[in-house]
Amino acid sequence: MSVSHREECVCDVVREIVRAQDAVINNNDCCTASCENSIRDLLSPSQVGNVNTTIPFILYCKDCDPFIGSGVFQGELGESGNTFFGCVETPIFRAKKFVEGSDCCVKLELLLPVTEGGSTPGPTESGVSDVCKFFPGRSIRDFQATGICLTVDLNCFCGITCLDPITPIPASQFPNEED
Repeated sequence: MSVSHREECVCDVVREIVRAQDAVINNNDCCTASCENSIRDLLSPSQVGNVNTTIPFILYCKDCDPFIGSGVFQGELGESGNTFFGCVETPIFRAKKFVEGSDCCVKLELLLPVTEGGSTPGPTESGVSDVCKFFPGRSIRDFQATGICLTVDLNCFCGITCLDPITPIPASQFPNEED
């Protein structure tokens, strides 16, 4: 993939991710550690029963720190009928779609890493910007879609790291009860 304008680099990569994901979602005959490899892997024929739908990625701000997205969800307090608001922070995203009429504004969904034990680890201290320190000593086995989205201008970022293609746990299974 060649890029003629440096400031468009992240936009172009995320645009390719969206196209690749749309091709998998819209074409059931097509199966699912660079972004180019992740895109190629998502679109290449896969093993029977293994169709991935998502290329998770990390964005890097112009100061070289990973962008940590955050959002708020509303959940139920047990069976009381009462609700609470909870916060989510993560450096891992899924591109959902570009804003209509925009070349570089995209809606991103927050993806939470899920450990072997099924927990979703968070940062160890406030303001942590190193992805590896964000989930210290944890073996991540999956990613949880949250349904929490934010819209970003990709011109504000200077780097992107793609993870291998996955199919995240559906947002409908996102924990919304306070323990």
